[in-house]
Amino acid sequence: MNIKKKIYFTSDFHLGAPDFQTSITREKKICQWLDDIKHDAERIFLLGDIFDFWFEHKYTVPKGFVRLLGKLAELSDAGIPIEIIVGNHDMWMKKYLSKELNITIHHHQPIIRNYHGKTFMLGHGDGLGPKDYKYKMIKKIFRSPFCQWVFAYLHPNLSFAIAHYFSKKSRIATGQSNEEYLGNDNEWLYTYCKEQLKKQSIDYFIFGHRHLPLHISLNTHSKYINLGDWIKYNTFAVFDGSALHLMDYSSQRNIPEL
Repeated sequence: MNIKKKIYFTSDFHLGAPDFQTSITREKKICQWLDDIKHDAERIFLLGDIFDFWFEHKYTVPKGFVRLLGKLAELSDAGIPIEIIVGNHDMWMKKYLSKELNITIHHHQPIIRNYHGKTFMLGHGDGLGPKDYKYKMIKKIFRSPFCQWVFAYLHPNLSFAIAHYFSKKSRIATGQSNEEYLGNDNEWLYTYCKEQLKKQSIDYFIFGHRHLPLHISLNTHSKYINLGDWIKYNTFAVFDGSALHLMDYSSQRNIPEL
């Protein structure tokens, strides 16, 4: 029996936040989802903020996440290509996951791919669109090779402690991660997509970062999809070769277009 292969997209696991037990529960659910899709996955894209913090020293990576890493290794060893586009919480990925798990890591977003006659623009979404000037400046600092070099030379006990201190002040750790749809004119990624359509034809814009599942038509053939998160929504997108669906894993239902 031939199984129609599908491409899966998800983001914003934020493993490690807000505490150990909550993160473990979330990680087990994500691994169950990965187990459910492995039979028909043609390719899997993880669009950033997989970890609430990730930094690779030369011989050290953050401890934990063994369930997810083991499951990704299983899928990769089975021949399923896995690609990660780094987010603002895990932008410091280097070669560890590529070497250990054969995962392709994309540091510069967004990327454009073509599958089954459709064009996809994929990214985490942070720093795209108008405004948010403060974050864009901070992002330049965090991405600076010099700043990363300095941070890498701190002892991991100190550097990870600093990172976790700031992580605990994030919207997830403080319980302020509830998001509301602001209307197209105030959705920065929607504005970004509309501007990109003036330059090139894209069928599907798929981003994370927003923590709110959104499925919005941009014109008669283009759509903007935000993947939501696995903190509150447990959502993902799947492309079956002809159409893309935004799904709620908990209820197994399609999330309708706005």
